[in-house]
Amino acid sequence: MSVLIMLASSACQPANSYQFASDVQVSGDAITAPLEGKSGDPDRGREIFSSRALGHCVLCHAIDGLDVDFQGDVGPALTNLGDRLTAEQIRMRIAGAQNIWPETVMPSYYRVDGLNRVGSEYKGKPALSAQQIEDLVAYLSSLKA
Repeated sequence: MSVLIMLASSACQPANSYQFASDVQVSGDAITAPLEGKSGDPDRGREIFSSRALGHCVLCHAIDGLDVDFQGDVGPALTNLGDRLTAEQIRMRIAGAQNIWPETVMPSYYRVDGLNRVGSEYKGKPALSAQQIEDLVAYLSSLKA
């Protein structure tokens, strides 16, 4: 009986739906509420974005006017991102980009399942904490013309 319930519940989930580190409310291409109820700080978010030891964002993305050497060009430029996307859409792209684009090379920083080549000490843990993601959301949302 429990096997049937598991099969039925997994059949109701979209093929590109992944488990996040905490409960999230997804609507379309957005996570509608801050992760774990955290408030983000744009200054900390800029540090996370710029750090090659934390988010690694700057390895793939560039922002005009950001004082960081060797910004990446693998992903799209994020200059004025706050004019193009809502905070909720930015949150989804950081937390679980594969939920939108299953074949993207963008890491899903808040996913805890379906990951490849994860060290045993990191299995079941997100790459970034809810606080770090909310700090990034606050920073990227503030980038407006």
